[in-house]
Amino acid sequence: MKKTVKTITILCILLFIAFEILTESKSILETVNFSFNIWKENVFPSLFPFFVLSELLINYGFIEIIGEVFKPFMNKIFKTKGVGAFALFMSMISGFPSSAKYIRELNKKNLIDEKEATKLLMFTHFSNPLFILGTISLLFLNNKEVGLLILICHYLGNFIIGIIFRNYYASKQENTKISLKKVLNEINKKQDKNKKSFGEVMTTALLNSINTLILILGVVTVFLIITTIIDNNINLNSFQQSILNGIVEMTQGLKYVSLEEIPLKLKCILSTMIISFGGLSVHMQVISILSDTKIKYLPFLTARIIHALISSLLVFVTFDWWMNLF
Repeated sequence: MKKTVKTITILCILLFIAFEILTESKSILETVNFSFNIWKENVFPSLFPFFVLSELLINYGFIEIIGEVFKPFMNKIFKTKGVGAFALFMSMISGFPSSAKYIRELNKKNLIDEKEATKLLMFTHFSNPLFILGTISLLFLNNKEVGLLILICHYLGNFIIGIIFRNYYASKQENTKISLKKVLNEINKKQDKNKKSFGEVMTTALLNSINTLILILGVVTVFLIITTIIDNNINLNSFQQSILNGIVEMTQGLKYVSLEEIPLKLKCILSTMIISFGGLSVHMQVISILSDTKIKYLPFLTARIIHALISSLLVFVTFDWWMNLF
């Protein structure tokens, strides 16, 4: 009975969406075009190089090297294996949902298990720094000073999450003595077993990266269509609409927040909260990337809610002091 009700409910929702697409085709087409522009101008340029680079680095032993170098730091601060530093640092410079892809690769290579992957996913949710410093601060908020504040508070929130949950699935402590010679020997042995040429590795990296980016485009488009349908059918004021859109799809929510007639401080707090949560669209991207693994989503969701609260609170506390510096 429950299964039948679920099936009928899904069918009704899909039929309603189909009806909306047919009757509100103009706004839907504008939304699809908007989503493609976001992907073309922001997502693809910022993620594609890092996706390809990360796969090449993984294949040629960079993970093992960075894992050995940052082993003491990761063990002591976050109680994870040293190889987790690769996902942490790459995510900081490339932005979400890349952390899911990096962590998936570490898990597939058996460098970390599902429990450690679940933990790493909780505190490697970084927005692309260029998106914050460029799109949000200059294009949306028209204030370059607040962009740096949002960036710092967003990043600090992630590190605080990592420290709060350091004992969650704590990894067995590794020998903190760094031995690059040993690591290089292990890399050489792996390379001897790996018969793939550089061309084959590059081709695989390109195909995997493009497939992931097309998946992201599809998810972003679907969620933007959903927000458009919600906006067309639910009578909300502009402020409520901006918050709802931010929960569903981050970029559109940030755009609406920036257009609100509210103080700059409140805009920064809300923007930071939306970025740190990520929007359900980003969450679905993460779920899709990790769909063939046993990595858990619920801890990631919990961390995002806490992250949104912590980072926005940091902005609230430091905003006036920060603005007085300039």
